Amino acid sequence: LNSRSTTGYSAYEECRATADWLLSSTQVRPTVGIVCGSGLGGLAEMLKDPQVFKYSDIPNFPRSTVHGHAGQLVFGTLKGKPCVCMQGRFHLYEGYPIQKITLPMRVFKLMGVETMILTNAAGGLNQDYKVGDVMIIKDHINMPGFAGINPLAGPNDDRFGVRFPCMSDAYDRELRQLALDVASNLGYNDFLREGVYCVLGGPSFETIAECRMLHSLGADAVGMSTVHEVIVARHAGMRCFALSLISNRSVMDYDSQEKANHEEVLETGRLRAEQLEKLVSTMVARMEHNNNTY
Repeated sequence: LNSRSTTGYSAYEECRATADWLLSSTQVRPTVGIVCGSGLGGLAEMLKDPQVFKYSDIPNFPRSTVHGHAGQLVFGTLKGKPCVCMQGRFHLYEGYPIQKITLPMRVFKLMGVETMILTNAAGGLNQDYKVGDVMIIKDHINMPGFAGINPLAGPNDDRFGVRFPCMSDAYDRELRQLALDVASNLGYNDFLREGVYCVLGGPSFETIAECRMLHSLGADAVGMSTVHEVIVARHAGMRCFALSLISNRSVMDYDSQEKANHEEVLETGRLRAEQLEKLVSTMVARMEHNNNTY
């Protein structure tokens, strides 16, 4: 993990160097950034005139080590809007420092991205949720944050944002409404939900007692990503929209024979991917960045 800075991995200079390298390597000037979760990399395939960079070729970038994550950055246009798409993301359980996981958000900000759309696969804690449901994230519970593991820990760089950023509006209300409108138009209402996402460190799936505890705390879905990226994106002033594909029902019952597994996660992604891609691309088509109206 190379870092030229002593003040943490996402030092401004490091992000600036990466952003400049990318800006000089592509003509695309993205205003929308998209992060593809497990099994959802197909979103990147929708970009017109794609330009692909392997993470391993990008200066200062970490590498994705998870099966189901392609590990590349794709630039192009989606419904006429310039976009950058992360096909595969980074997680705490891969052993990266939390600042390194979120470095792409700051690089995107320095490239001119205004809106982040993040997707993930998650376990359903809400008993009304079914496998294949899509949950719009309206709020989050940051479990590692309770223990001081936060991407903004360490010296604050005012060039990115303020020392104590507000998180009560982390998930943009207008974008959530846009998603509901688009889903309604597309006939997706029967599998669209809105709820609270809880992030844990992973990589082991949750125990039954942990699922019960999280559910009683108000979490509707549980996963191992997204929240850290949202915190950094909001700190830098980008709007965020995130959704979870409910890929398995968390086991809440000691008599159950069910077990969570990663293959199940990827299979659900394959089944629902096309509809998710349509939802996101239609949202992007209807976004107006200059004056924030829809």
